[in-house]
Amino acid sequence: MNVEQKNEKTWHGSKGKVRRQAELGLLLAVAVILGYVEALVPVSAGVPGVKLGLANCAVLFVLYRYGAKAAMAVSILRTVVIAALFGSFAMLLYSLCGALCSIMVMAVMRRKWRGKIGEKEGHADRKEPFFSIYGVSAAGGVMHNIAQLAVAFAVLGTGQAWKWWICVYLPLLMVCGLAAGLVNALIAGALLGRSAVIK
Repeated sequence: MNVEQKNEKTWHGSKGKVRRQAELGLLLAVAVILGYVEALVPVSAGVPGVKLGLANCAVLFVLYRYGAKAAMAVSILRTVVIAALFGSFAMLLYSLCGALCSIMVMAVMRRKWRGKIGEKEGHADRKEPFFSIYGVSAAGGVMHNIAQLAVAFAVLGTGQAWKWWICVYLPLLMVCGLAAGLVNALIAGALLGRSAVIK
């Protein structure tokens, strides 16, 4: 490989990094805007504290296109920016714990495992995702709500009234998190398919 080829390879590599950073910055901005819109027009479905979580569509998109590290960075930055601009320290505490637990669960479930699909096709070393994007997103939505409720339980106390309230509220949060995760997966999946065509 001569000097010109090395320079061309370096140029294309640098260009790819710049494009990646620009796209991640744009997706972070989209997540912040969606979070702001959702704060202006809350959709609680009759359950206090429950949101559709449209900003998580951007995080899910980043997870599948750029990987877990990029998704973690976007999720944390999005949470901090939204809380700093439109919320409070309490909001930051709840949202950050929920976001961290959610993205960690989704990152683990997103991994590809050696499975029976590859063996049947004659590719013993082939790795396939065990969970679909719907399962990954639904688990993330459920874990997000569970983590926030755990923070509330730790901060506000462990009285008898709290125990009864959690028994009633937790199933509602899990159902709402599941539904929100499926909606986000539907949107993110469509965007991923479209981005693959454009790319």
